[in-house]
Amino acid sequence: MRTPQDVLAPLTDSALFLTLTVRPGHEATVHDFLPDLDGLVRSVAFPHPREDLTCVLGISSDVWDRLLSGPRPAHLHPFREIAGDRHTAPATAGDLFLHLRSTRPYPCFELGRRVVAALGPAVEVVDAVHGFRYFDRRDLLGFVDGTANPTGDDAARSALVGDDDPEFAGGSYLVVQKYLHDLAAWTAKPVEDREAAVGRQMLENIEIPDDEKAPDSHVMLTTITDPDGTERDIVRDNMPFGSIGRAEYGTFFAGYAADPSVTERMLTRMFVGEPAGTTDRLLEVSTAVTGGLFFVPPAELLADPPPLPDHAAAAPADAGSLGIGGLRTGRPG
Repeated sequence: MRTPQDVLAPLTDSALFLTLTVRPGHEATVHDFLPDLDGLVRSVAFPHPREDLTCVLGISSDVWDRLLSGPRPAHLHPFREIAGDRHTAPATAGDLFLHLRSTRPYPCFELGRRVVAALGPAVEVVDAVHGFRYFDRRDLLGFVDGTANPTGDDAARSALVGDDDPEFAGGSYLVVQKYLHDLAAWTAKPVEDREAAVGRQMLENIEIPDDEKAPDSHVMLTTITDPDGTERDIVRDNMPFGSIGRAEYGTFFAGYAADPSVTERMLTRMFVGEPAGTTDRLLEVSTAVTGGLFFVPPAELLADPPPLPDHAAAAPADAGSLGIGGLRTGRPG
C-alpha cells in the first residue's frame, strides 16, 4: 500500500475546513502546487512541533479530469444530492478540499493563508470553516461526537483503499457536509427526547440498547450492516463551529471511507429513510447546507502527480510560478 496522507491523524482541538474551486485556465498552476504542499506544511509545522499540524488534500471528480491524466480512483464521482420528502442533502461547489488540523487555531490559520496565497488567482475560496473542540469532545447539541469511531487496524480498513484498487491503495474517499443547528428548538426539547433522537445517553455517553433505541435515531440510521452481519464503518472527524454575531451554530461533518457507498448509504438512511419516511430525528433541528465528495490520494501521487491531461488549458501568463519549488522534498531550490 502506498503511504496515506494524514487521514488517520489523532483528533485535535482545532481544525480548518477549506473548500476551493479551480478557475478555468489555471489548471497548470494547481497541478504544479500539488508536490509543493508537503513542503509548505512542514515549513509551518517544523517550528511548532507541539501543535501537531497536519493537512489532508482531497480532489473532486470534476477537477480530477482537469488536473490529472491516466487512471481514476474506482469509486470517484460527484457528490449526489440526496432528497427525501422532508430533508435534502445538497451538492455544492468544491474542486479541492483541505482538512487542516492542529492543537491550537493559529497553525491551521497560517497554513490555510499560505495555501491560498500560493495558489493566488488559480482558485476561489468558496467556504472556510474554523472548527473547535467543545468541552469534553461534545458537539453543540451536547453529545460526545465520534465515540463509535474505529481504531487501529480497524480504522485503516474502514478509511483507506486497499488492494481492490491497487493504483490508489492508501487513498481515501472523503465526504464533507456543513450542518447548521437550531439550538433554540433543540434545547427546548426534554433531555429524554434529545437522547431518543441521538440514540445515546447525553451525560454518560452510553449508547441506548438496540431493543430500546428509536428506529429513527441518528445512531440507528448511521449503523450500516451488510447482509452477512458485517458492520461497515467510516472514520469521522467532525468539529463544532459557530459565529455568535451571525447566530450561526453547527457541525462540520468529515467522513473518511475506503468506499464512499458506505457513507452514501448512511446519508440516504438519514435523509430518505430505510424504510422511506423513517428519517433522522436530528434533521428536525439540523440542516445540511453543503455537500461534497473528494478523493484523498496517497502521498506519493501528490509528490509526483500524473501529467496534466492533453486538453488542460495552460495557465494564463499572469499566473506566474508559485515560487516555492525549494520546499519540495528532494527537489532543487
